[in-house]
Amino acid sequence: MKILAIETSCDETAVAILECSGNEKAAKFQILGDALLSQVEKHRPYGGVYPSLAKREHLKNLPHILDEALAQAGISVKEVDAIAVTAGPGLEPALWVGIEFAKKLAVEYDKPLVAVNHMEGHVLAALAQKKTDDRLQITDVQMPILALLISGGHTELVLMKKWLTYELVGQTLDDAVGEAFDKVGRMLGLPYPGGPEISRLAEQVRTSDVLTSNVGHRMSDIKLPRPMIDSNTCDFSFAGLKTAVLYLLKSLSKIPTNGMIYHTSPTEAQKKQIAHEFENAVADVLWKKTALALNQTGAKTLVIGGGVSANIHIRRTFRERIARDFPETGLRIPEFALTTDNAVMIALAGYYRALRDEFTSDIRANGNLALA
Repeated sequence: MKILAIETSCDETAVAILECSGNEKAAKFQILGDALLSQVEKHRPYGGVYPSLAKREHLKNLPHILDEALAQAGISVKEVDAIAVTAGPGLEPALWVGIEFAKKLAVEYDKPLVAVNHMEGHVLAALAQKKTDDRLQITDVQMPILALLISGGHTELVLMKKWLTYELVGQTLDDAVGEAFDKVGRMLGLPYPGGPEISRLAEQVRTSDVLTSNVGHRMSDIKLPRPMIDSNTCDFSFAGLKTAVLYLLKSLSKIPTNGMIYHTSPTEAQKKQIAHEFENAVADVLWKKTALALNQTGAKTLVIGGGVSANIHIRRTFRERIARDFPETGLRIPEFALTTDNAVMIALAGYYRALRDEFTSDIRANGNLALA
């Protein structure tokens, strides 16, 4: 089955075409075409994604991205078997563009439509193992599956006991982890998006002598809280961590001179130290909550998905601690290319839903669409 997939949930315009075969327990996928255009440069001046701008860019770019994907695949829309499109969650103006585009293609070429939950795409993208540059497979998955979904809009633990059936285990009570990364990045004066920049600075600390540099505060003096880490629940909170960074920056900026208090911007060394401690705090909380959920659910496979799953330190932390504390649990983390919003993962989820004949012409944008 050839699936044409469309993804416009946020600021990436993406179209992919996959040749899919097999069943839920053993599926194979060949990527025939995969085209994506990021709008990050368009949104950088705003320090975040501007919904009306995202909508306008999707409208402008979708026809060209479709043509590029079709050219890579060497086929026309007539030759695909179904069209999958993200219905949510995401920015509703952006989602609307992809849905309407998919509907028009479906009518014009008489193709069935599949509505895809964006977060299910992240789960399946993490389960998919790369065989070659253009081939993926989902096989040998042990149930139940615990999924840690971490992105700009989501931080949640979801349990899958049966294929495509989900139970919510825990979630953030305030900020999503990706949102916290970006907000702290803005506090530190880093370019948007802040997450990759914080990771870059933190990795520099781990491979340099910044920890002992003479900047008025040694690294050992800079400590941030681990919110709810001992709450004995699987829920998260990152708002307090973000606020702690704000207060820390204020304290670092106050320099007494001749009885007067002067305010300065953090030095580059201080920014690196804060990035390092913030990232450590996030990884510690994510692991502690996930370990609790693994113990409570008895999950045999742990999946990490979403944009923040690209974070090097989080990936490293989970690989080390799974090997140490849960050696019988399988760990699946997506290829870096599949951590961002992309249409390949929408095609994966679209195929799984198509196997169940879950076709519909009534697709509406739902910015708050839940997985469980």
